[in-house]
Amino acid sequence: MDRQGIRRLLALILALALLSLAGCTVEERPRAALPGEPFAGLEVTVLDAGKADAILLTTPASAVLIDCGEKGFGGEILDELAARGIERLDVLIVTHFDRDHVGGAAKLIGGVAIGRVLQSGLPKDSVEYRKYLRALGRAALTPETVSETLSFTLDGAEYTVDPPQRDSYGGAESNNSSLIVTVEYGASRLLFMGDAETARISEYLASSPARCDLLKLPHHGEKEKMLDALLAAVRPRYAVITCSEREPEAPSTARALAAAAVETYLTRLGAVRIRCDGETLTVDYR
Repeated sequence: MDRQGIRRLLALILALALLSLAGCTVEERPRAALPGEPFAGLEVTVLDAGKADAILLTTPASAVLIDCGEKGFGGEILDELAARGIERLDVLIVTHFDRDHVGGAAKLIGGVAIGRVLQSGLPKDSVEYRKYLRALGRAALTPETVSETLSFTLDGAEYTVDPPQRDSYGGAESNNSSLIVTVEYGASRLLFMGDAETARISEYLASSPARCDLLKLPHHGEKEKMLDALLAAVRPRYAVITCSEREPEAPSTARALAAAAVETYLTRLGAVRIRCDGETLTVDYR
């Protein structure tokens, strides 16, 4: 073999060695879902329900809904489920009974199969609450009132539902009766605070909560004196506020999040999508 041939052979060997080395060191990322294809991990959609909560959590083999928005929004949720080909909710969680959380429940319950309903233990009499109870009866569903910390796992997503610790909150029962939901999927941890106010947040902080990657802010981002303490305890990278153009987040809340360097998403700008693949978490507007 002449010198030119030897040089070509050595160059080929070097190229093959570098390619092999790159194959060993480059981190493989999960393949992105194609349009219309279910995401392979945990996908959370915080729907644009105005100043109200409706949060859908899905994996390829499970679906959970946290709250149902206002009266009339149940139909929007059913449309969302139909568009995704979801024919059954494994779990419906009603964090508390204000109309902006339970208002759409009756329509929803009447339109989709539900395996399990978890609810707060402090009922609030209202038209929306009575319709919710009647819809449960028609669907032959018996809700489970969460009075002790409850955990369950669905398709790799680990849910923990934390109940209120008191029977009364001195006139602020409704928001402070909120169930607080934590979801862990691989290395990611998401925290959904319902409408917790000062007393309920204080209870939760007393349990020494772990750091979270994403926080759904309590009470639609309204002014809350315990917010700084909550942010310091759970140190989120991302936050979502369920709000509307007519009823936006409080300026003090926005300032606190900015000071803590938390990347914040607002449903008044559109539905928010969170995706966890077990290692990484991404957030964007849908």
